[in-house]
Amino acid sequence: MENYLSHAWQQLASRYTSDQALITGLWKELEKAYAGKSRHYHNLLHIETMLRFAEEHQSALGSPHLVRFAIFYHDAVYRSTRSDNEEKSAQLAFARLQELGLSLAEADIVVEMILATKTHESHGNPDVDYLLDFDLAILGASWDAYLQYSQQIRKEYSLYPDFLYNKGRQKVLRHFLDKDSIFQTAPFKANLEGQARHNLEKELQLLST
Repeated sequence: MENYLSHAWQQLASRYTSDQALITGLWKELEKAYAGKSRHYHNLLHIETMLRFAEEHQSALGSPHLVRFAIFYHDAVYRSTRSDNEEKSAQLAFARLQELGLSLAEADIVVEMILATKTHESHGNPDVDYLLDFDLAILGASWDAYLQYSQQIRKEYSLYPDFLYNKGRQKVLRHFLDKDSIFQTAPFKANLEGQARHNLEKELQLLST
C-alpha cells in the first residue's frame, strides 16, 4: 500500500517540481499524519481507495491532478473532537501546494474541493462531485465492509460514551438518508445508491436497539 501511495505522490508532485527533497519531505509529512494511532478509518488505506477510484474515473475528471492533491490532503488534519478538520486540512494543502509550485488558482481549487468534503453537498464543479463520491463510496460497499467501516469510525470516537456517540451518529445517518441522493455522479448513483441506503438504515436499526 505505502509503495503505491508514495509512488502516486512522487508522480503527482514531480509534475510541478524537480526538488526531490521537498517531494519526499511532504510525503513523509502526509504519511505521518495518516498513520496516527487514532486513525482507524481516516488513514492511508482510505487515501489509497480514493486514489484508485480517481484512476478508474480519470476520463471523467477535468483536472485529475488537482483531484488527486485534494485526495491526499482532504483528511490530513483529523481530530474527532474538532469540527474544523476540513478547514485545517485545506489550509495545510494551500501552503504545501504553493511550495510545490502550483499556481494560486490551482491551490484555490484544491482548497474548494477539500472544503466541500465537510458537507458533501452537490457542487457545480463535476470534479468536486466525483471527489465527494470517492470519499463516500464506502457507504455503498457490501454490508460486511460497511459494518467494519462503522466499527472503525466508532473507534475514532472512542472518547465519547455510547449514549452520546449513538445520538450523533444517528443524526449523521439520517442526514444522508434525507437527501434526494447520497451520491452526486451518475455512475455512483447507479452502482451504490441502493446499497448505501440499505446500509445506513441497517446501522440506524442497530444503534436504536
